[in-house]
Amino acid sequence: MNEVRRRARRRRRQPKARIIVSVETARNLSLLKDYQAYLRVEKGLRPLTCEAYDGDLKTFAEFIEGRSGVLLTAMQQDVAAFLEHLRAHGIDQRSAARKLSCLRGFYKWLLLDRRIHHDPTVKIESPKAWKVLPKSLAEPEVAEMLDRAQMNAEHPQARATDLRDRAILELLYAGGLRVSEVTALSTGDLALDLGRVQVRGKGDKERIVPLGRAAVETLEIYLREGRPHLARISSARISPVRKAPAARQDSTRLFLSLRGMPLTRQWVWHIVKMSNAQASPHRLRHSCATHMVEHGADLRSVQLLLGHADISTTQVYTHLALGRLKEVHRQHHPRATRQLPQPSEPFVPAQTSRKGLHLVSRTKTIAAVSEESA
Repeated sequence: MNEVRRRARRRRRQPKARIIVSVETARNLSLLKDYQAYLRVEKGLRPLTCEAYDGDLKTFAEFIEGRSGVLLTAMQQDVAAFLEHLRAHGIDQRSAARKLSCLRGFYKWLLLDRRIHHDPTVKIESPKAWKVLPKSLAEPEVAEMLDRAQMNAEHPQARATDLRDRAILELLYAGGLRVSEVTALSTGDLALDLGRVQVRGKGDKERIVPLGRAAVETLEIYLREGRPHLARISSARISPVRKAPAARQDSTRLFLSLRGMPLTRQWVWHIVKMSNAQASPHRLRHSCATHMVEHGADLRSVQLLLGHADISTTQVYTHLALGRLKEVHRQHHPRATRQLPQPSEPFVPAQTSRKGLHLVSRTKTIAAVSEESA
């Protein structure tokens, strides 16, 4: 009889435990929903960034629930155990550092909102991660991609999609745009008569990106011959029941699919991969910055072109332009080995230069100048 009573008591306790777990989970979910609203409205972050933060926080929330806790009551030991849990499951240090950065922003918001009184991430050190230099394509590889796209677009039986794909490749390389920025472009963002395009980057920050002559001509051909065909398909697919604002938004997108719908990021990735298996939209962006630095562009100009918030993000491209750095060092360092012309060759400077109070003639050689200065 006593055994039966004990089993009955255990059965009555089980539903209460489930209710407690569901209540704690609901508290975490409502807190995450408030934080998502803060990121979208006050911080102005892009939807993909908000989704990434939400995924990282949910991963930490599940870990905390396994330790019988919630996000509001997390301690420093919980955050340290979470990082150790990530390391034990093979998560690399860069991903772990990103998750810790997400947690720091989350608990900083809780402090500002006065929901907690202590930040559990204050004394947690970020995992040391190696800096990975961005990989770029060589100039001949990019030229081959663009030439192949041009041949397909100039074929007598070229389709509207061939003109579109060529315009996308030219735009990715000429402007250094992100793939999300390319898919979000509308026809009103173009100012081809001025040779520029208005881009909305991370955090809805707008910037003006200049375009070269090749990219401008390619976009003009696409707008004149390719996009009208894709837009007619889009207008034919719109039903009378469909809402007019959504239809107008789809019709103003610059790049459309074969069904007349706005092009997705995955499809742009597929277009680049079909042109070169080693390339990607982001690698074309890195190639644009690297080739500009190699040809003498200053970092500030590259920063404005790419839309980097911090100049330290742009400085990684200086490590890729080693040839340019060696040339600058050889030409300007006082103890570097300069490649001077032979004494028999005439020294012809671009302009008449002044050595102290004496003018150096255009026809004098290096040897004669050195003898006079001695």
